[in-house]
Amino acid sequence: MKKAALFDMDGTLVDNTLAHMRAFEIFCARYGVTGWKEKLSQAFGMGNDDIMRLIMPAELIRERGLASLAEEKEAIYRELYEPLIRPTAGLLDFLEALRREGIACAVGSSAEMRNIRFVFEKCGIESYFQTVVSSEQVTRCKPDPEIYLKAAEALRLRPEECVVFEDARAGIEAGDRAGMKVVALATTLSREELERTAATLVIDDFTQMSVERLRSL
Repeated sequence: MKKAALFDMDGTLVDNTLAHMRAFEIFCARYGVTGWKEKLSQAFGMGNDDIMRLIMPAELIRERGLASLAEEKEAIYRELYEPLIRPTAGLLDFLEALRREGIACAVGSSAEMRNIRFVFEKCGIESYFQTVVSSEQVTRCKPDPEIYLKAAEALRLRPEECVVFEDARAGIEAGDRAGMKVVALATTLSREELERTAATLVIDDFTQMSVERLRSL
């Protein structure tokens, strides 16, 4: 029996991949970093520290520090995305349906809490979630399952009672390794790519999701 829906944030609660890509474009141009786009495409869903290590020169990381670089990039992202931000199609109706049926909701994101609060505030969705697990609360970000296992523990539920909603390979792997069914949204990757992952179900957005469909997984 499925009792909870655990949501990734970036590319799931909001379809913001293009905003993050544009922010990285501006950020990398400041430091003369090239070849970042192909590397970033393999890092969707990971934590900022892992992404920075993958993209930015080691010398710059030693000089500036991971936290400072990450905050600089995220400040660019928030400024770019604020006038455009909106929930993923069908999300609000789905959250309302989950609330009516007593299905618990949580966010499990590799993003920093500041970005999660930004999305909550601008989309007006904070009240739907009983708990939030961000990158600051774990020792290992996705694809490690720690984020989703902590979310299930906070809800006092077993992993098999939870369904994960994700858009990226790292997050899908994290949900699968946590022992949970995973629904993948084709926001960041194509349906064809997602169908080659461990996702149980692939949807375009939340207009294709219902409580009944969640319970059948």
